[in-house]
Amino acid sequence: MKSLILLIMLLSVTCAARAAAIPPEFSAPWSNGATAIVIDPYEGNGIDWDKLATDKRVVAIIHKATDGLKTDSKYAARKQEALKRGYLWGSYHLGRPGDPVKQAEHYLTVTNPGADELLALDLESISSSFMSLDGARRFIEHILRETQRYPLLYVNHATAQHISSKIGQDKVFTKCPLWYARFRKNIPDFPRGTWATYTLWQFSSEINCSAQGTCLYNVPGTRFDMDINVFFGTLEELKAQWPLTRIFADPPEAHEGKQ
Repeated sequence: MKSLILLIMLLSVTCAARAAAIPPEFSAPWSNGATAIVIDPYEGNGIDWDKLATDKRVVAIIHKATDGLKTDSKYAARKQEALKRGYLWGSYHLGRPGDPVKQAEHYLTVTNPGADELLALDLESISSSFMSLDGARRFIEHILRETQRYPLLYVNHATAQHISSKIGQDKVFTKCPLWYARFRKNIPDFPRGTWATYTLWQFSSEINCSAQGTCLYNVPGTRFDMDINVFFGTLEELKAQWPLTRIFADPPEAHEGKQ
């Protein structure tokens, strides 16, 4: 019996030590009321704008704009409504197989982004259904040439792990702030290498929430299937740093491929 009690105590101490070792930014940071929340809807998500406005921590929206060479049907109308209501605005492109430069051109045509609008590439996973890493690099370089800015790069844990372990300090990917998708309360094994940490962490969606009101964070005016992100910083820091990438007056990479 004494041996069993000692074993239980040892396991408890070990678990507590592991929990204590997780930095606060990787341990349910949304539970801190000072952190900023960002939603990233697409045409299939519903939004009740008046109810959404009651959550003062949600100050930014990143809406799906394009998918391959397709356009999100609600992008334009929701951009207009969000800006009218004073939200920070951003967009993302879901990368697909095919010509990445044509996809980048389509994305920029649809969004026509201002200097204060966030840009992002969704590299959903490493599979034949989505854009390859080489394609992502060409997409990013084209965005840089046209806008003088790097987009955020959205990846899941497996893709972030692959990029960090196989590619490391890549001259393109390291300059794209990380939008990290991991649907859990804490991250004990963040894959450092390409990125030191995340800029945005997508922690809730229909992947880990299947009923209204039971998500890790519940945004009023949205359903459980809304993608919800936490920013690595406060509301004031998000507002000051938006759109999270700076403009390069004359980035050397922007000249690559030009004659």
